[in-house]
Amino acid sequence: MAGEVAMSADPGKTMRKWREEFDLSQSRVADAMGVSCSVISDYESGRRKSPGVAFVRKFVGTLLDLDREVGSPTITKYMPNERDACIIAMEEFREGIPISEFVKAVNGTYLAPSQSSEKKVYGYTILDSLKAIMNLSSGDYVKIYGWSTDRVLIFTDVHYGRSPMVAIRAHPLTPAMVMYQKPDKIDELAIRLAKLEGIPLVSTDLEIGELIKIFKRMEEGM
Repeated sequence: MAGEVAMSADPGKTMRKWREEFDLSQSRVADAMGVSCSVISDYESGRRKSPGVAFVRKFVGTLLDLDREVGSPTITKYMPNERDACIIAMEEFREGIPISEFVKAVNGTYLAPSQSSEKKVYGYTILDSLKAIMNLSSGDYVKIYGWSTDRVLIFTDVHYGRSPMVAIRAHPLTPAMVMYQKPDKIDELAIRLAKLEGIPLVSTDLEIGELIKIFKRMEEGM
């Protein structure tokens, strides 16, 4: 959602679309964000210039928080369902977590460092790499990004790591970081592609269950 607003030719119109999809008034969103209603109105009408990244993130986070307060009806509507077997787990963070802190929390090892190590991630998606490569169409691929592309894509069942990075490079959307869970052996091509895209590539030896527990503790600590 944040990525759609940021990349839209008319960000204000896209903001309005999502606000209405969540069935929220301008005043409700403005109050929750701590801004005047005219700010939201001006952005949506185009009277203000395109909102900055920080404002968009706060706007999206507010929509999610308000939806959770009433049982997450809209979030549930758009999140992948049980038939999307390639997606093992997926979650959004209320606040961003610096990549360096994220890597440290999971005892990660950099395979391809990036200058963006202090960039923040706002969620994660854990994928079965083989099922993702075999079953995800280009349209389905958007699902793994949830509400923001500023997230970590974590691939399990990785043998050489080439296919996930090839798929990422071929798609216009790119994640903030890619992580391989217990990879067998990393092909040099995967590392080169990560460097070309400027995406930190990290490996971890922790089990999926332990990773999810760590992510929940990180979320609770925000």
